[in-house]
Amino acid sequence: MLVDIVPVGDVSAEVKRAASGGLRSIYDCEVTVNDSQSIPSGAYDAGRNQYCAESFIQLAEREGRGDKNIGITPHDLYYRRRNYVFGLAYLDGSGSVVSTYRLQTSSDGGFSNKSAADIFENRVRKEIVHEIGHTLGLEHCDNNRCVMNFSPTVQEVDIKEETLCGTCRRLID
Repeated sequence: MLVDIVPVGDVSAEVKRAASGGLRSIYDCEVTVNDSQSIPSGAYDAGRNQYCAESFIQLAEREGRGDKNIGITPHDLYYRRRNYVFGLAYLDGSGSVVSTYRLQTSSDGGFSNKSAADIFENRVRKEIVHEIGHTLGLEHCDNNRCVMNFSPTVQEVDIKEETLCGTCRRLID
């Protein structure tokens, strides 16, 4: 499987490296990083001061060269009536997106010995692995340690591990 990361906007080398590393270690896949793309036209909602996540998925599907393509952006995303999303993917689809915007919080996740950069990169890896998991057919998992657990806050992202639980792993093997 080839996963193509499609940066949208100004995505740092550290974020691209964290995303690539997470995908390689969990899914044992080939990862490429596409050229940076501009924000999709019409994606911005001035009333919300956010961007529509679905527009970023469509861009990743259109511009990506992989079996699975994931947009990654520093912009704040929303989906329908949700206030925000860390990421979005369609079950069994080829495209997905992750926003780093809300992953950069001051919360240290209870890991006072880790730097803010380490915590942020851990969150990026977890969300990238989570969204690609959806494209592979995985739904949200009830195990709060599994990377496929639904995590609406960064504190819940911090609780889960970067890996799939045994049940989720068996579903994709």
